[in-house]
Amino acid sequence: MSRPAPSPRAPSPVRPPVAMRRFSRGLLLAATALGGIVFGADARADGPVRAMPIHAPKSQPEAPASFTGTVSNTDPMTFQADHVAYDSKNGIATWTGNVQLWQNDQIMRADKVVYDRNTGIAAARGNVALVEPDGTVLFTEYAELSNGMRDGIMTRMYAQMYDNARLAANGLRRTNSKVNDLTRVVYTACEICARHPERAPFWQFRSYDATHDLQHKRLEFRDVFFDFFGVPVFYLPAFSMTDPSVRRQSGFLTPGFTPHDRYLGTYVTIPYYWVIDRFSDLTATGLFATRTGPELMMNFRRYFNAARLNVSGNIAYDTHHDSTYVNTFGDTVDSSNNHGVQGYISASGQVNINKTWRAGGNIRWASSPNYMRDYRVSGYGQDTLNSNLYLEGFGTGSYSRIDAEGYQGMNQGIINNKDLPWVLPRYTYSYFGQPDALGGRFALDTTDFYVYRENGTSDQRGQLSLNWDRPFHNSLGQIWNLTLHVESAVHRATDLNAQPNFGRTARAQVQGQVEPTVALKMNWPFLRSFNHNTGTQILEPIVQFIAAPNTGNSSSRNIPNEDSLTYEFTDSTLFAINRYAGTDRLDGGLRANVGLHNNWTWNGHQIDVLIGESFQEHIDHNRIPYSGLNHHLSDVVMGTHMVPNQYFDFDGKMRLDPYAGKVDFADALGSAGFRHFRVTGGYLFEPVTPYYYYAQRSYATAPPAIYYKPVSELTLGAASNWDNWHIAAYLRRSLSRKESVAVGGDAGYQNDCFGLDVMYLKQYTTIGGQQSNSTVMFSLTFKTIGTFGING
Repeated sequence: MSRPAPSPRAPSPVRPPVAMRRFSRGLLLAATALGGIVFGADARADGPVRAMPIHAPKSQPEAPASFTGTVSNTDPMTFQADHVAYDSKNGIATWTGNVQLWQNDQIMRADKVVYDRNTGIAAARGNVALVEPDGTVLFTEYAELSNGMRDGIMTRMYAQMYDNARLAANGLRRTNSKVNDLTRVVYTACEICARHPERAPFWQFRSYDATHDLQHKRLEFRDVFFDFFGVPVFYLPAFSMTDPSVRRQSGFLTPGFTPHDRYLGTYVTIPYYWVIDRFSDLTATGLFATRTGPELMMNFRRYFNAARLNVSGNIAYDTHHDSTYVNTFGDTVDSSNNHGVQGYISASGQVNINKTWRAGGNIRWASSPNYMRDYRVSGYGQDTLNSNLYLEGFGTGSYSRIDAEGYQGMNQGIINNKDLPWVLPRYTYSYFGQPDALGGRFALDTTDFYVYRENGTSDQRGQLSLNWDRPFHNSLGQIWNLTLHVESAVHRATDLNAQPNFGRTARAQVQGQVEPTVALKMNWPFLRSFNHNTGTQILEPIVQFIAAPNTGNSSSRNIPNEDSLTYEFTDSTLFAINRYAGTDRLDGGLRANVGLHNNWTWNGHQIDVLIGESFQEHIDHNRIPYSGLNHHLSDVVMGTHMVPNQYFDFDGKMRLDPYAGKVDFADALGSAGFRHFRVTGGYLFEPVTPYYYYAQRSYATAPPAIYYKPVSELTLGAASNWDNWHIAAYLRRSLSRKESVAVGGDAGYQNDCFGLDVMYLKQYTTIGGQQSNSTVMFSLTFKTIGTFGING
């Protein structure tokens, strides 16, 4: 049964006396300068500054051989003082004026010290400061130390600890340099107001008594009041925490509590942290919920000299029985195997073989997506869980990698697991040479792989890309670049009629392609200054000519497509030789690209604009819909980056169809405001929805109807920061579907020792079988103690 709550008489707020603070910095400097000095002189009367080793009396017991502390009574105690007096008859030494005593890593500073050689007791008075081996400094007006500074008492003690933590007590008793017992204790990690030191700190603990375990680095408080601004808020019969100087220590971490969750109900998490050795640790967390079975989570970390390993594993008994549901494509998804014993594993590691080569891997696997949803396992909501093993090397201008990859589908609303590929293996090599005798540079790239699908196209590819660039300029200031490029590949594929190709035949096909390309690009920058020579404007016409054989659907119909499923024609790809993401599909024919680049830069501000268009002689009418290249004259592409002042910034891209007079693509993001308040806004428009994998079972030569559903989304947000306060809110809404996607907000307060944060998120969309829901997260952070959070 705990005793009644105390009314502590320890100094509050915690703050050292002025005189103590005055010499604390000098003490640390003296500790550094004098720590290795031992003088042999014997002072027997008042005299000049001297120093001498003082050995423990013979009658005093020696420390056991098994003692592992940092101080010892068998080592000499060395001192330095302005004046020294020694009474040889009584065996009493008196030191006055800037007295400093040190033994190993422990140092004491005082105005006066009286040392009794018979009892081994040193009594220190006036501005006493004791520096501990871990850097903690104890301040007091009176202290008695014995047994080689291992035992002692202090009155009205103040401690300056690691990470700005402070502790004060009416009294302290030290035993064997392992335990400090304290009475009437106050603890805080907050700064004390310099103008009004009498005011209470932002938060503090007040305790009837406490124990500081120096050997195991623990602080245990009993009968604790927790104060905000000196006002008691709540009471704890006992509270234990790790010493602030310790970065890693075994023990229970801060538990978590969530009053309500859709799938877990009310649940608690209890984590335990185990420091195995200097290079490895293990965290085990138990989860106990009201709506489903318990879960055990483990995380093991290990660091080697040239390697690292991180393994996480979860196992649970999921009692939530999910009903079947209809996914985005109208298929019924069965959830009958998503309950009972479930699990998840995530492992990553890497080893440096030598200065050139390293190997590693990342493994992620879950028994079911619904288990990850039910237990809030990190990674749920992603389309896939990715795993790989790799070996890679780095050379001068070269890079080589061989790897194997696998995927597990998490969103059954869009992706069927059997449709996902296994890459077994893939090899990549890249080389970029030094300038040759002609002033050009040669580059070589290859990416070769074998892709296997249980349900879909399986194929093998050998690919080689050769490139030579030769830059030069003339007296007109024109910058030219000549490019010679060859793209080649050999493919073997089966089931081309399946996803993701939807070809016309299921027979095995072997086909290759070689495409040589010649490109000449000219940049002609014109430069002027403005704003009294503090700003610079660059007006830069750009022209590019590209010649290559014609490519299109007829030449690539029997070539599988693994890396070119998307096509992006914007200002960033206007002058690219191949605008596809990969090399399974190529841009061919005669092309001319023109652009006008304009840039203004002044006083750290910038406006940058590029507008351009492409002309192509060859038209592929089966090109991806709304690509912007369905006519001889392409869409007009524009891109801009604007930071005209500190109050406004904007980034945007757009593609305009000159034939239809409408926008085919738009992406914009901007913000406006001042130091303490800012509003952001974003907009995305695309006339199609690019699904990479199609969940329908009856494959066709064309994408499903959902592909042609436009994307039109608006994002709005606002945030304010004022001193220690912050607040933010955002909204994401689909204009094409006429519904919100998500809405949320965050508000909080943070200072040097305390943090409060409240976040709200509402999701309107459906991911797999999870319907829309709301989440509230609340957290309190106390410096040197930890974070307490609640999710709901």
